[in-house]
Amino acid sequence: MHHTTSPLKGRIASIDVFRALTMFLMVFVNDLWTDIGIPAWLEHAPANADAMGFSDIIFPSFLFLVGLSLPFAQTSRQMKGASRTEQFTHIVSRSLALIIMGFFQMNMEMYSPKALLPKGIWIIIVTSAFFLIWLDYSKEKRNKKAFQGMGIFLLVAMAIIYKGESNGKEIWMQPHWWGILGLIGWAYFSCATILLWAQDKIIIPIAAFLFFLFFNSSVLSGWPGFLEPIRHAVGRLGLGNASNASITMAGVLISLLYRKWAQKPQLLVGAFVILAVVLFAFGFSTRPLWGISKIRATPSWTMICTAISILTFLVLIFLMDRMGKEKWFKIIRPAGTSTLTCYLLPYFHLAIFISLLKLRLPEALRTGGIGIIKSLLFALAIVMITGLLEKIKLRLKI
Repeated sequence: MHHTTSPLKGRIASIDVFRALTMFLMVFVNDLWTDIGIPAWLEHAPANADAMGFSDIIFPSFLFLVGLSLPFAQTSRQMKGASRTEQFTHIVSRSLALIIMGFFQMNMEMYSPKALLPKGIWIIIVTSAFFLIWLDYSKEKRNKKAFQGMGIFLLVAMAIIYKGESNGKEIWMQPHWWGILGLIGWAYFSCATILLWAQDKIIIPIAAFLFFLFFNSSVLSGWPGFLEPIRHAVGRLGLGNASNASITMAGVLISLLYRKWAQKPQLLVGAFVILAVVLFAFGFSTRPLWGISKIRATPSWTMICTAISILTFLVLIFLMDRMGKEKWFKIIRPAGTSTLTCYLLPYFHLAIFISLLKLRLPEALRTGGIGIIKSLLFALAIVMITGLLEKIKLRLKI
């Protein structure tokens, strides 16, 4: 049965499946560190290498998806009668939620063995507090305030007793970087705000994308010199070198084109392929300037990954929205509908089994091909638990 999902009504299958696939793969690549003898192409490339592995594509795909979903989310709020002020308040609260979660998670890395609580216990309490504060309470309004209050109390308490360690020195919580969720939060905040302000003028998101790409290039090349104070000031904010915002804004632009040309497939395919080719050309031609590197967030890496995301989305539009093949991905669907829940669940596993109980699978089950299969099964188990929690109305919503 062929069907087309209207790009203006209901959920869009291609975006949901893209999100589910990306989240499933994020859990998978995040588990690879527990394996031994994994092929280098699957892993993150080192910071000083001019290279990227499969793992280096997943985070930018997620940023691209954040941008892809934005125009639909904002249109939906507008249709429900939300004013621009209400929409901006919503953007701020979502961004803050992601930045706070990212900030706590990033500080887990520096957690000191001399701290009051064992690391595993601290991680469990912090992650449980995230659930208490940001659960979807739409069906259960009665105890919402009490649960959220408890969550906030726990987070504050965990921040107070936190003790970290850096270069042999005792430190308190601080932004060494923002954590994955925090980086997503900052990119979301900048792009959502620009899109809200732009209304229907596509020229503003185009200008923002080009500016972010220019800024990213400027930080990596140090040119022009007079921009150094601005580069430093922006870097102190969570926008870093604007690489994340450039990928997210590219997602916004692709989404706007998709909405405009969803019923004109030839035009859509042509535009997406041309854009992907241009971005690949930019990425590879500028490679001698700064190399391809996720850790240094070079413009070559951002644009090559964006091109890959555009082509992936194009394939999924064909399979999902045109051919109706959603059932192929039914098993990982919860990763697309309860994405944040799916991202946080492995932290309980890390805290309980690895940090507290010090349980590790035998090396034979963590090596080479068997290790890769183990990580894929782990990701699948996390997605299935997410699905079970979704059934009993336990999912995060920010």
